[in-house]
Amino acid sequence: MPTDVIADMLTRIRNAVRARHPKVDIPASRLKIEIARVLKEEGYILNYKVAEEGAKKTIKIYLKYHNNRPVITDLKRVSRPGCRIYVSRDEIKPVLGGMGISILSTSKGVMTGKQARREGVGGELLCVVE
Repeated sequence: MPTDVIADMLTRIRNAVRARHPKVDIPASRLKIEIARVLKEEGYILNYKVAEEGAKKTIKIYLKYHNNRPVITDLKRVSRPGCRIYVSRDEIKPVLGGMGISILSTSKGVMTGKQARREGVGGELLCVVE
């Protein structure tokens, strides 16, 4: 059982993209579903579905490729259970000059860094997607 479930999710997606898999299955939680929602809204994945198999819930993430190249080039975990990273709205930096996104967990829910700046909130910097 992994201690950092977000890092496990990002690693599964990263490995599936590098292996050119069309989809990846991840054990579900509310936070992981919200991260998948943000990735879909920003166009990094095709779709996601939450499937219930008995008592277990899984997220099926359908990966996106453009001209046979993956849309997601890298996923990096920023805040970890051993070292939480919190940022105010003024400390949220653009990723790759606006070509990537940062995903934050804020008091208003999980959102991108750009949305958090617009809403005027900070929060825990979960990961960076390039």
